[in-house]
Amino acid sequence: MTEQGFLLVVDDNEMNRDLLTRRLQRQGHDIVVAEHGKDALEKMRQHTFDLVLLDIMMPELNGYQVLEYIKQDPDLRHIPVIMISALDDIDSVVRCIELGAEDYLFKPFNPILLKARIGACLEKKHLRDQEQAYLKQLEEEQAKSEKLLLNILPQPIAEQLKQGARTIADNFSDVTVLFADIVNFTELSSNLSPSELVELLNTIFSCFDNLIETHGLEKIKTIGDAYMAVGGVPTPRADHAEAIADLALDMQAAIAAFSSSPQYPYPDRPLQLRIGINTGPVGAGVIGIKKFTYDLWGDTVNIASRMESTSLPGCIQVPATTYERLASRYTFETRGHIDVKGKGDMKTYFLQGRS
Repeated sequence: MTEQGFLLVVDDNEMNRDLLTRRLQRQGHDIVVAEHGKDALEKMRQHTFDLVLLDIMMPELNGYQVLEYIKQDPDLRHIPVIMISALDDIDSVVRCIELGAEDYLFKPFNPILLKARIGACLEKKHLRDQEQAYLKQLEEEQAKSEKLLLNILPQPIAEQLKQGARTIADNFSDVTVLFADIVNFTELSSNLSPSELVELLNTIFSCFDNLIETHGLEKIKTIGDAYMAVGGVPTPRADHAEAIADLALDMQAAIAAFSSSPQYPYPDRPLQLRIGINTGPVGAGVIGIKKFTYDLWGDTVNIASRMESTSLPGCIQVPATTYERLASRYTFETRGHIDVKGKGDMKTYFLQGRS
């Protein structure tokens, strides 16, 4: 069965246009006519054609010029063009093929040959359209996969994995790590259904994720109601301590705002964060081959975790190493010496705000 299509017939001779149009309409095609080259290009900007039947000898813009324009336009070049001309010399055929014509028919044309050539062109275009639709769908799926991968891993790490890296592990000599925990959330969550609990955590952590992006930092993971982030990994930056300090202050402000919003179901029991920060060297890399994660390890991470667990509700606790980096630009309250598991006696401070 002959493929049917939406065709443009371009010929400056009215008799030729009418003859060709009637013949093609009898074959089931929808036809639009153009009287000259400029008219043809204008109609091609207005409609999406499956095939163009193009005369060569026309005033102003001849068929060669129209064909050349079509094949140079990224939006039109995929449309197949059959040249129909009284010129029966081989040079004209070669020139049209070199310019990108799909086929060439001599006038007066054979109706059976015309039908076969049009059918072949439409079938090829149909296959090409299917291929382009498949490629577009594939690109969309790849984009979804890319987005999902970047939601799991930092972009530089994702790029290494895509390039075939099997082991990804790096040492960073100077970074700042943050741990945050929602105080008494376990007790509060006993009054919530699983779906309500997930929705509540998702709302809070989505806000933190936006703050991470705003400050150009890296979220590492969440464990239950705990949140971990880092500055200076995997892309080093000189102001990582300041950026993490700003993040911590903004997280405290965000949790306070959320607790007083209509979204929060327990206004009489406002949420509070306990935050710990530490600065120093870490190791970082991708752990596992299934459900893998990008994680940090080392003494700096352990102390940051201890700073969080020994902090007080609504407070941001830091050790001396981080305090010394920030003291000139932020205000602190000295907490004094506390016993830190595995480290013994440590002097710590509460970050209170920007100077």
